[in-house]
Parts: sequence; C-alpha cells; structure tokens
Amino acid sequence: MPDQQTDDETSAVADTGDKPAVVGGPAASDGIRMQEPTIADGPDLWRLARDSGLDINSPYVYTLWSRDFAATSVIARDSEHNPRGFVTGFVRPAYPDTYFLWQVGVDPGFRGRRLARRMLDHIGDRIAALGLTHLEATVTPDNAASRALFESFARSRECTAVWSPLFGREHFPADDSEGHEPEDLVRIGPLGRPDTDSSTSADI
Repeated sequence: MPDQQTDDETSAVADTGDKPAVVGGPAASDGIRMQEPTIADGPDLWRLARDSGLDINSPYVYTLWSRDFAATSVIARDSEHNPRGFVTGFVRPAYPDTYFLWQVGVDPGFRGRRLARRMLDHIGDRIAALGLTHLEATVTPDNAASRALFESFARSRECTAVWSPLFGREHFPADDSEGHEPEDLVRIGPLGRPDTDSSTSADI
C-alpha cells in the first residue's frame, strides 16, 4: 500500500502566494486552512490514513507524531473544521538540510481539488523558510500519480527530482501476507520558491 495518496482529478492551480506559507494562515478560497497538527489531531490523522488507503500505523504513532514532529507536518481542515488531508514528515537527523516526507493523505470525499499538491507546496514553503534545501520521499515503482506529483513539485521549485532505488523486497518481512513492493527514493533540490505558472492541469 502507498505512503502517498494523490488527488489528480482537478485542473485548479494551487495558490502558493509570494511568501512562505505560515502555520495557521488565512484559509484558501474553498475554506481549506493548513496548520501544524497537535496531539488532539492524532486520531484524525489515523482516520485519514485509514480512509485514504495508506499504509496504516497504530493510532499511537499518529498522536506521538503530532507531538514530536508537528513543525514538519500539516493537517488541512475545511471551513467546518473537518479534517481533509495531512502530510507527515521529519528532518533527517544525519542530514539536517533534508526533509523526508513520510505520508500524504487526502479524504476520499475531498479528492479532485489538488489538495495533495497544495499541502506539498505548503510544506515546501515551510521547510525552505527553516533553511532546508532538499526534500526526499519514497514511491513504489508503479505509483505513477505520486511520481507525477513530485516531478510537478520539483518543476515549480525550479530544481531537479533525482530517482534511485532505496528499499527492495528483501528489506521487508518475508512472512508479510500482503507483501511490500520495492520503494524508490526521490530527492528534490535545492529548493527554491514556487513558480505557480509551471503548474498545469496535467499536474497533480
């Protein structure tokens, strides 16, 4: 199962603005507001991961993540405060200039609004403001939607997306009944400011 769930049914362009996105900033035109998660959001992150078909971890993981990695994660809520999407990630301890994006999830009922890309842009602005220069994530070889998402993001930042194998099947438990596909690493950087003109209806 994937760690990124994308939303590719819309032609809307993300409104990234000219300044880095701020936590708890103004809501978008459709009422979406992106904020750092708190421990109270842990259950919502878990439900979003479950409902969007991600590799689901224990509820404890999402609550702990919302405490210790809130500054590098985001929860998106609509105008009625319903959770609609999230991104979790962290700064790699051995590489403090690199952000690793762990999961992207979008409420199935909120697809078609480019929310995955908009959250990625928000995180990109935030980590760039913190001085980070690269973003990493892993994607299975057959996940064309997630690959397009990261390629589009790299283009908007005027930087490159470099792909390489990272985890093979041998790195996952052999007795896992569902098995686990290999994971390729994408490394994007050096991060620049977003260029909204490079986003098209073909982007995710």
